[in-house]
Amino acid sequence: MSLLEKPDEEIIKIADPIWNNLVKSSNIKDYGGFTRDFSSQMLYGANEVELGKQWASNELISSLAEGCNAFGCLRRGLYVTVLYKQTSTKLPGDFLGRLVLGEEDGLVKVFGATIF
Repeated sequence: MSLLEKPDEEIIKIADPIWNNLVKSSNIKDYGGFTRDFSSQMLYGANEVELGKQWASNELISSLAEGCNAFGCLRRGLYVTVLYKQTSTKLPGDFLGRLVLGEEDGLVKVFGATIF
């Protein structure tokens, strides 16, 4: 069964470990860990220097609280977007995490990851 055909609960079970790894790796500024599940397209645009600049200039992405919750999935084209309610250990308020998943060579890969 393709990723797009799975119910939200199954997609979230796949997405949660990926999101948790992104949070953990971002907090410790671990490029290799952070990009572990990236699609080839994402790896092309996420070089170590650019990510290092983002980690240096954005306090949020290195202070993400672990254990956030997914609250839904959106399907569009070849991708599924999983939405997370994310908090920070240093900044007040709630943030929206967005994880875009798709399939590449039969594996689920990250095609986008942002936090607002």
